[in-house]
Amino acid sequence: MSHDAKTYLVTGANGQLGRLAVQSLIEKVPAAQVIALVRKPEAGADLAALGVTVRIGSYDDPASLDAAFAGVTHVLLISSSEVGQRLAQHENVIAAAKRAGVAFLAYTSILRADTSPLGLAVEHLATEKAIAASGIPYAFLRNSWYLENYLGSIGPALEHGAVAGSVGEGRISAASRADYAEAAAVVLANSDAYVNAVLELAGDDAFTLTNLAAAIGELAGKPVVYAYMPEDAYKAMLVQVGLPEGFAGLLADSDVGASKGGLFEDGKTLSRIIGRPTTPLKTVLAGAMGK
Repeated sequence: MSHDAKTYLVTGANGQLGRLAVQSLIEKVPAAQVIALVRKPEAGADLAALGVTVRIGSYDDPASLDAAFAGVTHVLLISSSEVGQRLAQHENVIAAAKRAGVAFLAYTSILRADTSPLGLAVEHLATEKAIAASGIPYAFLRNSWYLENYLGSIGPALEHGAVAGSVGEGRISAASRADYAEAAAVVLANSDAYVNAVLELAGDDAFTLTNLAAAIGELAGKPVVYAYMPEDAYKAMLVQVGLPEGFAGLLADSDVGASKGGLFEDGKTLSRIIGRPTTPLKTVLAGAMGK
């Protein structure tokens, strides 16, 4: 297949990761060959301004996916944010891709989905198995945590002088959304080099929550420590500050998974793919704190 004959569709293109993936992809292939899938027309206005085609479709609506996938050769399936409904939604996308004769499908999974201690991994692994069973050539982009996941900790940390969590001294190899989006674009644009690849993607420099607390404190010029909490207590605290119980439980479970090494990876595959070191934790924190 010539490069000119390829068309690249990014699902969830108006989400935080999807938008960055589209922006990165049009630096590597002509914008005219890129399609952004969004759920509502108004969500794609700024993407259309980049010169990409915007199509409307929902993971829950197979007919809309069939229309959106017409003529598409390469797909980046960005995992749904609706935990508990993800697998059915992803299966709709996979089925539509197969009906459309898609030549390559990249999927944003989770670090070591097949052995991860995180409850979040269950739907990701099931999705990987569904993709493999479809017969479509694939790449599994097994992303570790986003550095941006910790930006919500800054305010409470400065207010209370502590970062709370159940990670213990588990090390977390997080990277920025932009780093993961860049890797996804590289893989999609160079798919021949990544056929049926399973890529464990993570930040170059792992950190503990003790390190996170110290970095916030250093940037703010005030002492911040890490306060360990057992899983049940941490979940209860998250509920108390307003998180839905299910989401709070998910976060607490993920912390415990991280304490068991579930978010640690030192293979540096991500930085090799993007051709540069991954973004440091302190850089992302400083940007969020205006430092």
